[in-house]
Amino acid sequence: MTNTSNSNKHSSSRFSTELEKLFQDYPIHSQSDAEDPLVIAKLFDTAGSATWWLTEFDPETKNAFGFVTGMTADEWGYIHIPELENLVHQRFGIPRVERDLYFDPTPFSQIQT
Repeated sequence: MTNTSNSNKHSSSRFSTELEKLFQDYPIHSQSDAEDPLVIAKLFDTAGSATWWLTEFDPETKNAFGFVTGMTADEWGYIHIPELENLVHQRFGIPRVERDLYFDPTPFSQIQT
């Protein structure tokens, strides 16, 4: 069994710092009234089918708002980013959720879910 405690500590702010910069103009509730919100970032599970399409982020609480696909049900909701940052592959001890570095901000209506 692999000890993942170091991986968890190391990855605890992987996305938060990046997301603070990306979402500087898109705090929580900034797109609440938008008919077609702009997806700013895409996170995905490297060992599963889940994808998080993020539209807003609060740097203080580290909560994001967005649409998740590939789980029990596709839905809009809040995502606590540290929970995703701390997911690691049991066997390899490496981060399980990654940010798509090649994703460009896109209106939600153009996302193929």
